[in-house]
Amino acid sequence: MSRQPVLINGAWTDSNANKVFQAVNPATREKLEAEYPVSSWEELETVLAAAESAFQTVQNWPGSRFADFLEAYADEIEQRRDALVELANQETALPVSPRLRDGEFPRTTNQLRQAAQAARTGSWTRPIIDTKANIRSKFAAIGPVVVMGPNNFPFAFNSIAGGDFAAAIAAGNPVIAKGHPSHPGTTKLFAEAALAAAKATNMPAGFVQLVYRTSHEDGARLVSDPRVGAIGYTGSQHAGLALKKAADEAGKPIYLELSSINPVCILPGALRERSAAIVDDFVGSCLMGTGQFCTNPGLVLLLASKESTEFVNAISQRFQEAPSGVLLAEGVLKSVSSGVQTLRDTGAELLCGGTDADATGFVYQNTLLKVDGAKFLEQPREFQTEAFGNASLIVIAENVSQLADVAAALDGNLTGCIYSDNGGTDDDIYNRIEPKLRQRVGRLLNDKMPTGVAVSAAMNHGGPFPATGHPGFTAVGMPTSVSRFAQLICYDGVRPKRLPTELQDENSIPGLWRCVDGEWTQASITSAE
Repeated sequence: MSRQPVLINGAWTDSNANKVFQAVNPATREKLEAEYPVSSWEELETVLAAAESAFQTVQNWPGSRFADFLEAYADEIEQRRDALVELANQETALPVSPRLRDGEFPRTTNQLRQAAQAARTGSWTRPIIDTKANIRSKFAAIGPVVVMGPNNFPFAFNSIAGGDFAAAIAAGNPVIAKGHPSHPGTTKLFAEAALAAAKATNMPAGFVQLVYRTSHEDGARLVSDPRVGAIGYTGSQHAGLALKKAADEAGKPIYLELSSINPVCILPGALRERSAAIVDDFVGSCLMGTGQFCTNPGLVLLLASKESTEFVNAISQRFQEAPSGVLLAEGVLKSVSSGVQTLRDTGAELLCGGTDADATGFVYQNTLLKVDGAKFLEQPREFQTEAFGNASLIVIAENVSQLADVAAALDGNLTGCIYSDNGGTDDDIYNRIEPKLRQRVGRLLNDKMPTGVAVSAAMNHGGPFPATGHPGFTAVGMPTSVSRFAQLICYDGVRPKRLPTELQDENSIPGLWRCVDGEWTQASITSAE
């Protein structure tokens, strides 16, 4: 077996780790050949020192330097497309097409280039000049950022290529990437491209580094280290909250994307108008990628009626007819099984599925459960247990008041959706439900499922706890997501020649706020910026 090196301080280095692990092909449950090290604290010390040194080098560089790197990196990734797609398919069992090659891959390079544009324009810095008081402020790089990516997006949320990485780099921060054990080889290929881009654009040696895995104790120690500026984490709630506790105790900002069941409320008029089309929408969204999306619709809210009964029966039949897809890892299989069992133990009725499928790989039956609104309201927290995968719970409310109570009892989610009819008969119900749901979600949708997340400057891929650790940020969309990895710096009476360029009087960069004699004006920001 070949033991893979780690990327430390600008070079591929043999690890001193005592422990190793291997990726597993989820479709066959077979281990892949390459071994990857579990880095020691000694190794992490070297990584931290290199990242701190790199930050001191780049701290006052213009955004164009980071834009150059991001654009060169996107080009390097495109040269490795076939290898990345092939290996990601082996490590995750996600389909080559349309998922990896046609969807996630171009999204990844696109968001790197959007981050480059944000870095080049500097609009994310949100500069403010109060001429009368001679006080000026802007956002600036915060220091080395630790990025920990999830298992379900080997490209678009990869720790060394995804959205958190791109945003941290756009802000001018070195990145310490901690790979996910589900796709270490894919992450290594990205790191090879990142190193090539870093050398081509003359970045300092410790600007981009990669370790594959750490112990839980060393992970907590890493995120609380004084040399770390901030942390971006996407993954399970249990691990994320453990890291948050360590970061909070050290006063380190940590941005968490944790769990979400993404309620979909379907009103009576919509069912009467287009029930079959909504069945198609829901089944396609819930089973896409075997349900392994953070925006997967895991909770459906309905009012009791003949139409809703027919709707539930149609979904159940479609779930049973559809093939059960492969899950990303054994841990995901155990997690969805545990989540479904919790829902059943709490009182949900199993309509279909509910057990491991008889398959070679990590496969769980497409699963649908149901509970009435009154029972849901008795134990709302337990009925919101996430079954991450191809499973969903339907809640049937007996009247509109109970439906509103169910919406008000929801925890924080990334998304929430309301389907209503086009003739206006659902408007009164919509107006009662929407305010309740609006406070519980980061993104409110109408008449479409939440699975897609557009890489748009207007996107909010965030939400109240426990969907994330804080409701005020987004993990998708440039330049908004960049400010997570920044600190607000202020200059009071500082001499003009000592000011950053964008805070000098003669400059007017996009987004600049200027106060002259009490009147505030802002330089325009185009939609592309």
